[in-house]
Amino acid sequence: MTGVARRAVSRQLSKLMFGLCILFAAIIVTLLTLITGYLLILGVKHLSVSFFIREPIAQGNPGFPGGMANGLQGTTVLIALASAVGIPLGMLTGIYLAEYDAGSVFVGTIRFIADVLAGVPSIVVGILCYELLVAPFHRNNAWSAALALAFIMVPIIARTTEEMLRLVPNSYREASMGLGATKAHTIFKIVLPAARASIVTGVMLSIARISGETAPLLFTSLGNDSITWNLNDRFPSLTKQIYDYSTQRATPQEQGLAWAGILVLISLIFVLNLGVRYFTRQRK
Repeated sequence: MTGVARRAVSRQLSKLMFGLCILFAAIIVTLLTLITGYLLILGVKHLSVSFFIREPIAQGNPGFPGGMANGLQGTTVLIALASAVGIPLGMLTGIYLAEYDAGSVFVGTIRFIADVLAGVPSIVVGILCYELLVAPFHRNNAWSAALALAFIMVPIIARTTEEMLRLVPNSYREASMGLGATKAHTIFKIVLPAARASIVTGVMLSIARISGETAPLLFTSLGNDSITWNLNDRFPSLTKQIYDYSTQRATPQEQGLAWAGILVLISLIFVLNLGVRYFTRQRK
């Protein structure tokens, strides 16, 4: 085959691959649109002011316009507690993996463990936290649920932070160290700000992951039909309430609230991601 023929074949293959990329991208966008549209059709008609300000449907009063205020409050608290533990721990781990003794056996071991933990099923995390934090005290509580969610967040944030820090040019570090800055000052004042947008994206990915988790909460907080701030007792969550309302024993009104809860959960994650991307975008 001549050089001209090879170039012609290469061009045709390039066009074919480009077409396949467009085709699969269109399929993904179509599926996302269909799923979103389906959720809108089933969820919007069950949304009301009562959904956001009232607790679940009162027993014996099926006409009572119940809501999921307890689930929204509980999920917000659990995510806040999990983030307070998981984000700093995950970021510090990622900084250590990227900036300190990167080629050592110890760092390689930590990296391998983080990769394994990132793939551990969430139900395993829930069982582990149940055995360590629930069974010894004979009480389901919010602390165990928050720590289970933080356990899921840490490896995701650690590996994302490490990879993003590795993309920062070494010339930044060399220039800072050359001006007399310490290693810690260089990391926190030069390297981290340079990778801020990407790291925040990883953090939001971990928050989105735990926002939809249900299995760990079945073993830890177990849910609550009322709004409560007692972290030492059963604690409500939106996903657990959706799970309860999606069973075959649920009433049609409860199933409708479940669809509305799914729509609200996805919408909150979507808006949160848009807001973070807007405020952390790179500007000239």
